Amino acid sequence: MIKRERRTFTPEFKKQMVQLHQNGKTKRAIIDEYNLTPSSLDRWIQQSETSGAFKEKDNRSLEQQELLKLRKENKQLLMENDILKQAALIMGRK
Repeated sequence: MIKRERRTFTPEFKKQMVQLHQNGKTKRAIIDEYNLTPSSLDRWIQQSETSGAFKEKDNRSLEQQELLKLRKENKQLLMENDILKQAALIMGRK
């Protein structure tokens, strides 16, 4: 199996592909003509229908956004806790 080189597509190109599909062109025809993967085209169509944006951060659900926020907060608190532990050790030596 030949591996494809990872390609990047502009939002304008993605929007054009979604427009082609919405105007009645089959997914198979679009995939074959533009040498795309089926999963990419499906993802672009879904993103267009849900938020109209093609950036991952714009297509996150509320639960995903909250989870990311909580993970970031947890990381910050763990770091602060480690700093306090180190400070307590240093103060305990004096």
